[in-house]
Amino acid sequence: MEKKDEILTMASSVCQGKLEVPTDKEVEALREMKAIKKRVRILKRRLDELAPSGDKEVELEQRQLKAELAGLKTKWDEWETKRQKAAKERMVLLGHEKGIEDPV
Repeated sequence: MEKKDEILTMASSVCQGKLEVPTDKEVEALREMKAIKKRVRILKRRLDELAPSGDKEVELEQRQLKAELAGLKTKWDEWETKRQKAAKERMVLLGHEKGIEDPV
């Protein structure tokens, strides 16, 4: 019920003007995902530059880079979920998909 109220509140605020496509939520998610992608490219480039040498410092940096990449993958998945949710809300508001049905 709470989710339906949220969607109805969004719909009433949208009805006063036009719905922007993509929505602010989608833009935020896409912006964050773009920043993550940029950081991943930098980290992967650095990882490729580090040849296996048996040097402890190099190995430590490789582990740190891999750990950061894993963290960025988690963040990417979170933002992808938020983006999909925002896209679904937009489609409901536009009437292209059904929203949450009343259980009554």
